[in-house]
Amino acid sequence: MIIIGITGTLGAGKGTVVDYLVKEKGFVHFSVRAFIARELARRGMPVNRDTLTALANEMRAKNSPSYIIEELYKEAAALEKNCIIESIRTPGEIAALRNQPGFVLLAVDADPRVRFNRIRKRNSETDRVNFNTFISNEQREMHSDDPNKQNLSECIRQADHTILNNGGLDELHQKTESFLQSIKQK
Repeated sequence: MIIIGITGTLGAGKGTVVDYLVKEKGFVHFSVRAFIARELARRGMPVNRDTLTALANEMRAKNSPSYIIEELYKEAAALEKNCIIESIRTPGEIAALRNQPGFVLLAVDADPRVRFNRIRKRNSETDRVNFNTFISNEQREMHSDDPNKQNLSECIRQADHTILNNGGLDELHQKTESFLQSIKQK
């Protein structure tokens, strides 16, 4: 069983890698965002970048820095299938998963302007922002000394593999295949 954790910057293509692994390789997808969004819906709160971040930070502070990931990992491990957990955002989440067999961390990144154009096309409820807000949101999530808050730069630094995704879909699929081959050889 392979458990791929995926981290990376906003609009880099994490979801596209997930879609490829699910559709083409049979991986089962577990989403931190969906986990938090379900809790927001249960509480009758709107789903947006601010509420998602605030609730995730609250859940981590109340339980542990790795709480959300540990809950998703339990679901993934019970299936005994190749899984992908999207999106790793704290070093504590990585530390918890490093103790699990078959875990590998993949980071996806791209140029900020490329990523901004992608999120504008995606147009989800968290993507309807201008470029300055996009950069501001990302900077807020890039660094933190609080173990319960997002620290994407450290997560990306700790990745076992990084895909730079400034090209098109075919190129991303090829890079994803190369990544899969490299972990299968280990």
